[in-house]
Amino acid sequence: MAGVKKKAKREQRLIVCVDEAAFYLLAGLVRTYAPCGETPVLRVFQTRDHLSVMSGVTLNGHLTTRTRAYALTGLDSISFLQHLSWYFGCKLLVIWDGATIHRSQEVQEFLAAGWAKTIHLERFPAYAPELNPDEGVWQHLKHVELRNLRCFDFNHLSMELKLAIRRMRNKPDLIQSFFTGAKLAL
Repeated sequence: MAGVKKKAKREQRLIVCVDEAAFYLLAGLVRTYAPCGETPVLRVFQTRDHLSVMSGVTLNGHLTTRTRAYALTGLDSISFLQHLSWYFGCKLLVIWDGATIHRSQEVQEFLAAGWAKTIHLERFPAYAPELNPDEGVWQHLKHVELRNLRCFDFNHLSMELKLAIRRMRNKPDLIQSFFTGAKLAL
C-alpha cells in the first residue's frame, strides 16, 4: 500500500477508499435498560430486505455515498465510480476490496472504454479488511449515529440514514480519524 500514495502523487490522483454496507430494519442495540440477568425480548418484523450503501472517503475528510433499496451489482459500482469522478472533478485512485461487484465484467468493460485514464483501481488485501478506513464509517453509523434506533419502515430507515450521513459529513476530522484508526500507510 506504500506505493499507492507515491503513484497517486506522481499521477496527481485523489485517493478515495470505497466500501459498501447494508442497513436493516432490525435495531442495532448498544444498550438496554432491562434488569440485570433478564435478556430483553424485542418483537420486530423480520425481513432480509435492506438498504445497500456504497461510500467513499478521502484523506481530507470528504464522504460521499449512494444508497439503493436492493443488493448492489457491478452496474452500481460503475455508477458510483462515475459519481465519484463527477463529485471530485479530478483523476482518482480508488482503493476498494475484492468484492464480486468490483471484479465484474461490467466494471472491466467500463475501464476499458476509456475510464482507466480517469479512475485507477487498487484492491485492499483480502486478508485485512480492517485496513479500509471506510469500515470506520460503517462502525460509526451503526454503533453511534443509529444505535438503538428502531425504524418502522424503509422510508423511516432511509430518512434516519440520510440524516446520520449528513451529520458525519459535517465532521471531517471524524472521517480523517478513520484513516488513523485503520493504520493505513497513506
